[in-house]
Amino acid sequence: MVPTPAPDDDVRAAGAAASVQFGQYRSARRTLLHLSDTHLLAGNPPLNGRIDTAANLQRTLEAVERMQLRPDAIVFTGDLTDLGEADAYRALRAAVEPVAERLGAPIVWVAGNHDERPAMRQALLDAPPTEDPVTGVWDLDGLRVIALDSTVPGWHHGDLDEEQLRWLGGILAQPAPLGTILALHHPPLPSHVPLFDILELRDQGRLADVIAGTDVRAILAGHLHYSTSGTFAGVPVSVASATCYTMNLTRPAASVNGMDAAQSFHLVHVYDDTVTHSVVPVVEAPTGDYFSPEWVAEMAARTPEERLELFSRKSVA
Repeated sequence: MVPTPAPDDDVRAAGAAASVQFGQYRSARRTLLHLSDTHLLAGNPPLNGRIDTAANLQRTLEAVERMQLRPDAIVFTGDLTDLGEADAYRALRAAVEPVAERLGAPIVWVAGNHDERPAMRQALLDAPPTEDPVTGVWDLDGLRVIALDSTVPGWHHGDLDEEQLRWLGGILAQPAPLGTILALHHPPLPSHVPLFDILELRDQGRLADVIAGTDVRAILAGHLHYSTSGTFAGVPVSVASATCYTMNLTRPAASVNGMDAAQSFHLVHVYDDTVTHSVVPVVEAPTGDYFSPEWVAEMAARTPEERLELFSRKSVA
């Protein structure tokens, strides 16, 4: 990937203008990029005979860099590879690590049911190739991100064993200044797509008991290959779609299948009192230029009353 050029003066001005508080909310305290289900294969043969997962990941990463953000972390919620091959993890590192370095962001790798713990630990994390769960804790200057491993070796459904839940409970016993975000592959949510419940996270009540009354503010997940959201034990859950292929939900639920289209990722903003999850489509399409850097800078220079007059008042026909 060609490095993104440094922003020009207009973009810098727009960035400065964007930091101005136009409305009731202060700027987000932390920003995360949430990607999922890359499904890379060693040597990059077409997935299912037709999908170039490496090219689709590349397109996604290029879209990430076009945003010219400085995220606090990049979170990948599992199914990093399709078959758990060591060379596929190495290809993933080669694609993602240079981008993360340019953005100055740590990477949170989460295991998915298509991953294999030994190869993932060794080829991606430089850790011993064991079957131990792939977990971790990141302190993003007060915001805590915890990666859980919901995979079950040899199976595609999800579960969290008692040892991992005790570990999680011990960490959550001490609140973080900006709260905690959990990341795991299998979402603790229902799916309307038939048979997906066979592959769901099992015994979800045990996880609900652990996070009840804690500082967990959001749960990030993948697995479904379509974006969805809900609540679990009172906590918002956000499922990012896949970078490889997505589920065509325009088909009847009983015949939903994958399509090489509509790939996206999520932009997560952590505010003092809420967390937002924005779906970012990976598309190249003609875009209007009304809200130019010059326009944003001009609005930033106006008083709140002038901004309302210029932008909120409807023109009289």
